[in-house]
Amino acid sequence: MGSDSQETASKSMLVSTAEPSISDKFIRTMVFTMVISMMSATMFNIVLPEISQEYGLTYRQVSWVSSAYLLVYAIGSMIYSKLSDRYRLKSLLTMGLLLLSVGSLIGLVAQNYWMVLLSRIIQAMGASVIPALSMVVPARYIPTERRGKVLGIMASGLALGGVLGPIASAFVANFAHWRWLFVIPFLTLIALPLFRRYLATEEVRSPIGMDWIGGVLLGGAVTTLLLAITGGRWLLAIVAIALIMLFVVRIRSAAQPFVEPSLFYNGRYSLGIILAFLVSAIGFSIPFLTPIMLADVYNLTPGAIGLAMIPASLTAAYLGKQGGKLADRKRNTLLFFLASLLLLSSFLLLSILIGQSLIFITVALIVGQVGQTFIVVAMSGTVANTLTKEHVGVGMGLMSMLNFIASSVSGALISSVIDQGVQSAWNPFYLIGEGVIYSNLYLILSLIYGGLILIYLFRFKSRTPTKV
Repeated sequence: MGSDSQETASKSMLVSTAEPSISDKFIRTMVFTMVISMMSATMFNIVLPEISQEYGLTYRQVSWVSSAYLLVYAIGSMIYSKLSDRYRLKSLLTMGLLLLSVGSLIGLVAQNYWMVLLSRIIQAMGASVIPALSMVVPARYIPTERRGKVLGIMASGLALGGVLGPIASAFVANFAHWRWLFVIPFLTLIALPLFRRYLATEEVRSPIGMDWIGGVLLGGAVTTLLLAITGGRWLLAIVAIALIMLFVVRIRSAAQPFVEPSLFYNGRYSLGIILAFLVSAIGFSIPFLTPIMLADVYNLTPGAIGLAMIPASLTAAYLGKQGGKLADRKRNTLLFFLASLLLLSSFLLLSILIGQSLIFITVALIVGQVGQTFIVVAMSGTVANTLTKEHVGVGMGLMSMLNFIASSVSGALISSVIDQGVQSAWNPFYLIGEGVIYSNLYLILSLIYGGLILIYLFRFKSRTPTKV
């Protein structure tokens, strides 16, 4: 009888300390899909200038190739994280990966810009299952003393996707049409039978209703906000605010709200996700703003842009796991400050050196990409440690959603600023006339990061993590 009970208990666990081989296999498979997911999210950034020329669109307009993907990616990650509390992970992963493939097929045969956007939306509807579960699994099933290491492995997967994204874009841009980038997500189908095998012992979960009204209100609010930014229409901004207010009313009155309001009663968690939101918004400038800057200031082709960004992503992929180990040994505070110092240095260097030797830009990008990888691990660990066990799934899912919304809004803001242009440099150390707008943008990002460091220092430095 005791043996049967132990066997039943082990089957009810996704990751069991008694079965480390299953845990390791699952994590490796998850990392593989994360690599492809990150490639899908970022590899189109490098060909945005080419898409702009092909369809005769401004940067604000073509930014929707990335922004639409990230917006759906954000809402979808929250939906999947909530569904993971009730449905089998293998069922969610199967549905998500199949949707990703359908969207990729549409993009491959697309002949118009609207078809490209439609394909990106469907891709994101499927791909968003990956970041959702990659956050939930470590926070829920990995012990606190090992969580930093696993989060570091996940961050390495994201960084590796950043490595392969530029390589794929460079290869496609040099030898074929950019539309062939839609072929790459089909590789996730390799992981589908592996997921179903490793998760075969999952227990059956009870279905739960989903607050689709709340999800639609949130998605409509962010979409309207993005349209207001890219179109410069104040009326749309007012509509976005109204939708956000309706969303707040909805989650406070719904029996099963899209976002659990009680989460925000936890002050440390609320501040943590605000910091994570700003960190993601700023960090998105590396994969989004950099390709546009390299094309505009250095007149590089998409292939050359991809090659110029490879050293940064490769270094970040190699060091990502070390960041997780550092978080385990020294806690997240030290890793946060190290990451912030690297990012602050990178943005200041870029603000000063734009227009000079491309070698200087490459070095600055390496520093910034490593810092961004480290800070993802630090903020994930910091936020996870503010949550109780029963709130980990929805809490980390909300953080994942807000991070991708932040990237989507960041892309829209950056593209709008670039289209408007600027006449004078704000950085007194920037002496080159060309590329003024990019110098100013990187200077603003560095100033914002300085403020984030002060906030983190005041609120989180002396706190002891809560055991989950």
